[in-house]
Amino acid sequence: MFHLIFSSLDSFVSAVQTLLYVDVVQPLLFHFNLMDYDEDTYDSLYWVIVGVFEVLAMYAILRPLEMLRPVEQWENRKAVRVDVIYTWIAKLGILNLFFFFALQPLFDNVQAWLRLHNIANIEFDNLWPGVTTQPLVTFVMYLLVLDFAGYWYHRWEHRIGVWWELHAVHHSQQQMSLWSDDRNHLLDDLLQASFFAVIALVIGVPPSQFVVLVAITNLAQSVQHANIRLYFGWLGERLLVSPTFHRRHHAIGYGHEGLNYGCNFGVLFPWWDMLFRSVSWSREMEPTGIADQLEGRRYGDGFWAQHWLAFVRIAGRLAPKRRTEGSDAASV
Repeated sequence: MFHLIFSSLDSFVSAVQTLLYVDVVQPLLFHFNLMDYDEDTYDSLYWVIVGVFEVLAMYAILRPLEMLRPVEQWENRKAVRVDVIYTWIAKLGILNLFFFFALQPLFDNVQAWLRLHNIANIEFDNLWPGVTTQPLVTFVMYLLVLDFAGYWYHRWEHRIGVWWELHAVHHSQQQMSLWSDDRNHLLDDLLQASFFAVIALVIGVPPSQFVVLVAITNLAQSVQHANIRLYFGWLGERLLVSPTFHRRHHAIGYGHEGLNYGCNFGVLFPWWDMLFRSVSWSREMEPTGIADQLEGRRYGDGFWAQHWLAFVRIAGRLAPKRRTEGSDAASV
């Protein structure tokens, strides 16, 4: 059943991909003498089409819910507009696709070296023949591994100071909406894309399934960030990350500063937070943002201002260290 659904969706997207490529993209490449990029452009188009459908579905489902059951009412939605730019950049998936295929040759060379030296390679989908070879089981295993990695990636963003200054672009949004998930510094996006591409290659995720895995994760995170008063119930909250659960992660004084460098880092599943004691089950709808914003610290209103100020904060973290080292050297 799963394989049939996946094949049907893949066939539909592939048909749209071919149609657009033949009628629109290829003539443009030919006109501008860019036919050397013919094959790569065709492959990238698949991801772009998935991203467009994802944004359309996200808006069609979540925007009405935000209007029906909002957590907050805003007179001015100006702060939300910049997040739309982030969403289109991220949802088109160019970074993820680039790193996946760019790292594939390197990974193939490593695999060849291992075989040459008779070093056995772990076949992730053959851990339990007859079970893990089933398409649905394999897909779920890929999803769990990537989600576990996502938990730690997210937690490290809060724990490592310089990295936090990049991630702070995401947390500085005080008007969380369905668009807020992709509000990330582009450098952080580059790091994240390479991180997950490496893991996906190591565990043997096929390119077509990697597209679907990323799309599912992105859509789920859009739901989590939406301005929707939605609680999954006692059991549901412990099975999937809900808007209520994730809003606690963005709450001022809790999501970054509370517990031990924050709480509720889970991407899809709250199990990792429960296992590693970083969970908070509070249902209070607290204001979102970063604590020092209440003291007047600015994180930028526009796209480029947010990126530039992140680098300024990083420089501020590194500068005292350089001065201290210089003073120590002078005193020797």
